[in-house]
Amino acid sequence: MRILCLDTSSGSAVALTDAPAEGPVTVLGAAHSPDPRRHAESLAPMTAELLPAGSELDAVAVGTGPAPFTGLRVGLITAAALGRARGVEVHGVCSLDVLARQALDLRPDAEVLVATDARRKEVYWARYRARGADDVERLTGPEVGPAARAAEDASGALVVGAGAELYSEQLPPTPGLPTRLDPAVLARLVRARLAGRVAGERVELGTEPRYLRRPDVHVAAAPKRAT
Repeated sequence: MRILCLDTSSGSAVALTDAPAEGPVTVLGAAHSPDPRRHAESLAPMTAELLPAGSELDAVAVGTGPAPFTGLRVGLITAAALGRARGVEVHGVCSLDVLARQALDLRPDAEVLVATDARRKEVYWARYRARGADDVERLTGPEVGPAARAAEDASGALVVGAGAELYSEQLPPTPGLPTRLDPAVLARLVRARLAGRVAGERVELGTEPRYLRRPDVHVAAAPKRAT
């Protein structure tokens, strides 16, 4: 199954993968832009380069956050448009799940707390343990708040993510674990959850965005009419 994987929860990340029913997922191509504010300018050309018109595609996987409103929306809209244009399913995965799986690949018997930058001097976080070789079980979260609150949830766990690096005094990161999301891992999570769905399990594959708080910009109410 050829899956295009997108995530815009921080920068913009894209990977085209071949995910057979069993065995390793092969990365056919990947691109990344670290800029956290130019998703619209970065994502379209990277996607077009990896997936030329007419090329084979079986599904789209997209990170659903949590993340700030504008960047996350770009990824979700792009994924939905590709799904409609190609006539394929679009599957959503919590972006924190991806980083958790990357860390658990290195330390499969541990629990891990993933913390990413939520701006406003806050972090998004969730705690996990491994579920098989390709999926994760979320134990708490996702939540948003000060790093000190996330630290209360981190007892006994490995800590990974840009949020931990930003606020290392309150939430010290565990050395040697990945800090940048690998979009190709989305394909592994989607494959595992599709198999679970076939087996009758209740799985998370929806594409609803996880903002966790209101956007920074609000539409002003209409002015009152003078009488």
